[in-house]
Amino acid sequence: MKKSDIAMIILIASISVLVAYFVANSLLGGKSAQSVTVKVADPISSAVTSPDPAVFNKNAINPTVEVIVGQGTSPQGTQ
Repeated sequence: MKKSDIAMIILIASISVLVAYFVANSLLGGKSAQSVTVKVADPISSAVTSPDPAVFNKNAINPTVEVIVGQGTSPQGTQ
């Protein structure tokens, strides 16, 4: 290859990189100059509060007990 061919390849490659940079920057956008407010998380405390007595009481429904409405079938088949 001649020196002029190598110089032309380097010139075309550098122009391609510049064009790709500006196209990507226009599509993706640059840095934003706007300020942003971020919510701050509340610190975790070691205090434990008692549960709500309206939900957790002795007459509350126990979700671990199987409830069959109507004439449901037994999970083990007919007995």
